[in-house]
Amino acid sequence: MESIETQRLLSKKLTRRGDRDTAYQQTRDVEGGSGSPVKFQQVYPLRIVLKKGFVRLVLAAGTLWMLLVMVVLLFHVWSCQSSLAFFSAICNRDGRVFIILDTMGFVPKPAHRCSIPLANDVAKVAIPRERTPDVILENLSYFEEDDDLKNGTESTTPLFGGHQSWAQRDQSFKLSKTMKVHCGFIRGGGAEMSPKDIDYVKKCKFVVASGIFDGYDVPHQPTNISERSRELFCFLMVVDEVSLEFIKSNVTVKKDSEGGQWVGIWRLIALKNPPYDEPRRNGKVPKILTHRLFPQAQYSIWIDGKMELITDPLLMLERYLWRGKHTFAIAQHKHHHSIYEEADAIKRRKRYARPLIDLHMKIYRYEGMQPWSVLKNTASDVPEGAIIIREHTALNNLFSCLWFNEVNLFTPRDQLSFGYVVYRLGGAFKFHMFPNCEYYSLFVLHPHTREHSSKIEWVKDLKELSKENSNLKETRGGLGLWTPYPGDLNTVVLPPVARTSKAG
Repeated sequence: MESIETQRLLSKKLTRRGDRDTAYQQTRDVEGGSGSPVKFQQVYPLRIVLKKGFVRLVLAAGTLWMLLVMVVLLFHVWSCQSSLAFFSAICNRDGRVFIILDTMGFVPKPAHRCSIPLANDVAKVAIPRERTPDVILENLSYFEEDDDLKNGTESTTPLFGGHQSWAQRDQSFKLSKTMKVHCGFIRGGGAEMSPKDIDYVKKCKFVVASGIFDGYDVPHQPTNISERSRELFCFLMVVDEVSLEFIKSNVTVKKDSEGGQWVGIWRLIALKNPPYDEPRRNGKVPKILTHRLFPQAQYSIWIDGKMELITDPLLMLERYLWRGKHTFAIAQHKHHHSIYEEADAIKRRKRYARPLIDLHMKIYRYEGMQPWSVLKNTASDVPEGAIIIREHTALNNLFSCLWFNEVNLFTPRDQLSFGYVVYRLGGAFKFHMFPNCEYYSLFVLHPHTREHSSKIEWVKDLKELSKENSNLKETRGGLGLWTPYPGDLNTVVLPPVARTSKAG
């Protein structure tokens, strides 16, 4: 009996201890002890909440981004049609707002070619009845005699560009109502046209001009030319005597009853006695001085000889001049904005003597030419010069003369001089610089039959040119590079250039 009672008491004690242990364990669980089921039950729902919250956050952010894109697109469409100047400027490729956004990388880069918003019907294009009035410059004349033919006591031969002094050059940039400037075609300097060609071009008021020099090309026939433009325009291909013989031996040249020579639509205009040693410099005569070769022309379109024009010229005048009330249009360079960038590219491609390019740029830098920036009033300082569209106003003719004088004095790389002349005229010369992608849509590019070059391209040091009887030095061009400059160029440091494009 005692043993049975003892076991019962022991069992009650164990039961009471188990209850206390269970209660203690439950108390620990409530307090969040290690391995607590309550804690696990709390953490697991928290993870689910966080996961669901992240998904919702991503979905909300994506929705907001799509709404933002839609708002931006709607704003862009509205701003292009807005009458408010600031907003409409965002879509104006010539406006400073657009240029700043493009420089900052916010404007998508255009394709190599893009469609040109040409007029739909050539027959309906209205030609202005009156020419643009000459306001800033009313009377422009040119030096025709090389008065300064003496260098010390020795007489020299007349130069096509004349012996322009540094003082005359500086004076030519000072605008006045009446001006007389150097503009090539000094008597006895070369580039003479035959009498029959002089008579023919006198009737040409609308001109499409091109040129082939040094026998490196044959004329390419324009396409998509309307009958109206065929009747309105003279298509004039300027050639030297070497190129004329090359063309005759490779394509059919026909003669009319008056002795004029033709290749398809092109009338060949031969220039006797090339004025320069360097073929590229000779090619600048018809390209830049179109108004001197064809003085009766009111409008002209220049296109390089290696190009096949595929756009109707009357539509080009309407698109690039008349529609925006411009008088001079040229395309923006594809890669470069600053002339110092272009100079660097020319040196890398060995397109002219490197030390002479540096000397050219040092003179411009000394005279205050700054690298291009968005603060300038131009889309770029560097054009694609293979196509030039212009009305022959007095101011445009002056610009062409001054541009040519820089090519005559320094290097024949005319893209280096264009922006400089714009700078020296202090904003008086207005021009339209159209998108590069439109430029590439105006023509088809054909390869040269061969590349022309000159010995001066390989000069590595100015000492090679300073030697007596050096056959590397040009004798009739680049006079400003051989004449002592009236400023201290030793202190000039060219601005650094960041190469933004391998192709450039």
